[in-house]
Amino acid sequence: MMKHMLSLYFIMGSGDCTRDPLTVLDEAIQGRITMFQFREKGKKALTGLEKYRLAEKLFERCKDHNIPFIVNDDVDLALALQADGVHVGQDDEAAARVRDRIGDKYLGVSVHNLAEVQQALAAHADYVGLGPIFPTVSKDDAKQACGLAMIEHIRTYEKHVPLVAIGGITEQTARQVIEAGADGIAVISAICRAEHICEQTKRLYETVMHAKRRGDG
Repeated sequence: MMKHMLSLYFIMGSGDCTRDPLTVLDEAIQGRITMFQFREKGKKALTGLEKYRLAEKLFERCKDHNIPFIVNDDVDLALALQADGVHVGQDDEAAARVRDRIGDKYLGVSVHNLAEVQQALAAHADYVGLGPIFPTVSKDDAKQACGLAMIEHIRTYEKHVPLVAIGGITEQTARQVIEAGADGIAVISAICRAEHICEQTKRLYETVMHAKRRGDG
């Protein structure tokens, strides 16, 4: 179940969009995203009531289409909305503490190596987000790219952990990421900055699902 939900994981905040975020999400949903993360960070990020109201509207869209809605690094917001889960990075609130606060909601943790994967699992994370796989322009604070080899390395030791790969992934590289062992791809600009969002999302979805079917065969 979780491994399917991670197939095409769309991450977005208002600062990532050149158009209305609700329109962007609507088109991405039509294109068959399987999970959504609200990540409102950066210099122009909304705060307070404005942030809450945007999150609320985006959450409604996801609920209408049974798409899990994850909040990035804001446990209070996730609890206020009754969102489906929370995602935290290595520099955010400790995963074990977040797990205590959110109960049985989904918990995702950003990781960069095997040791961090194992720490996340010890904190009862439901999935890990590994990256950046390739260099990325979407995050100001992105670490050095770890490459496809890191996916393969983690899979050698943690065969069953639900793992989504993030960072610079495009339609051209998505297949390689799945073949290396990821359960899905997480993207920001590959959808947000597409000229035709619905069509681009559909192509990403089909690429991932085709690669996953080949891997199962």
